[in-house]
Amino acid sequence: MSLQEKLQANEAVVAVIGMGYVGLPLALNFAASGLRTIGLDVDRSKVESLNRGESYIEHIPSERIAPLVEENTFEATTEFSALSETDAIVICVPTPLTSHRDPDLSYVISTMEKAAPFLKDGQLISLESTTYPGTTDEELQPRIEACGFQVGENYHLVFSPEREDPGNPVYKNSTIPKVIGGVSPACLEAGLALYNRVVSKVVPVSSPRVAEFTKLLENIYRSVNIGLVNEMKVVADEMNVDIWEVIDAAATKPFGFTPFYPGPGLGGHCIPIDPFYLTWKAKEFSLHTRFIELAGEINESMPKYVVRRVTERLNREKKPLNGSRVLILGLAYKSDVDDCRESPSFDLMDLLFEQGAEIDYYDPHVPEVPPTREHAAWQGKKSIAWTPENLASYDCVVISTKHKAYQLDELLANCPVIVDTRNALVDQSGAVEGQITKA
Repeated sequence: MSLQEKLQANEAVVAVIGMGYVGLPLALNFAASGLRTIGLDVDRSKVESLNRGESYIEHIPSERIAPLVEENTFEATTEFSALSETDAIVICVPTPLTSHRDPDLSYVISTMEKAAPFLKDGQLISLESTTYPGTTDEELQPRIEACGFQVGENYHLVFSPEREDPGNPVYKNSTIPKVIGGVSPACLEAGLALYNRVVSKVVPVSSPRVAEFTKLLENIYRSVNIGLVNEMKVVADEMNVDIWEVIDAAATKPFGFTPFYPGPGLGGHCIPIDPFYLTWKAKEFSLHTRFIELAGEINESMPKYVVRRVTERLNREKKPLNGSRVLILGLAYKSDVDDCRESPSFDLMDLLFEQGAEIDYYDPHVPEVPPTREHAAWQGKKSIAWTPENLASYDCVVISTKHKAYQLDELLANCPVIVDTRNALVDQSGAVEGQITKA
């Protein structure tokens, strides 16, 4: 039976490699559609948690996992040998940057090498990890064909970029249109059959390279526009103009303007990283992506700008940054989620600590700092308890992430120096003059 026939008969087995913010919800969608689904991850603690029916991601409730485990529709494993049972393999592993800002495909390549002994005729591999154009046919296809398969004939290969947005109250991965490009028409047909099971709209494109480029364009668009508004914020601050009021006014124009908002830097796995994948690949064609790189430089400079504003504000209190107690509000990279990957809060903490400040953080969604590649020194540090006494003990509070859980009236009542990078206190009339500094 072909993959399409197995999918129609509910007999296909799907494996999703990488049980993180992208892979886990996708695997659960496949399982909920009636397909036996295997979640594969090298982190044994995640696998054990999933097989108990327990979630480790805040916005994915255990109640969504447990019934699927009980019905034997979903199971997790650390063993790549389980891939020999599957008809489709979806790769959702990280694609970070090296210390030199070059693409790091080690997770993708390692996954492919571990999977290679368990590939079989008629299988489909879909790569979802964000990467530069050419990765699918330059890195995955040769490794598959080295195992004796002919992609497009007895093996299928596609690229379908993830569009996961953790905590989005409007869109879920099942309702966000999904772009997909196949190495051949037969590959695309197999990929469409797979994703039509779990996505309301699938958008086919002519090749994996188009799909790979599409993902980069989406995130570079955001990076460039955020870089623009971050630069505008710095200019507006010098002119004593409220950039947030400016943006709200400009957004009343019904055409030709899309509002983007400034912040302390970029966070999340995609926007701080993806532009550099394209700039790296462009150099192969002797192209210098100046516009993209300039936006990246501006966004990367924002944590230093915030620290300068903190220093200036403490100076007005006749306090040096060295020795001051600073509380960072929000470790997650965006509001009301527990995802702190690439969060600018880490950069703020690093910079403030390097200048002698005593640093704590509060985040109800991230009670303890998880392992990170670039900020290992903070691992294990715990969020403080939110109490009036604790709040009052800090010389300065920096709002880095705007969570709904903050009790803003208590914040204003107990913190005389607040640096607000997210316009979180725009509607608070109880502030004392000079208490809030926007940055």
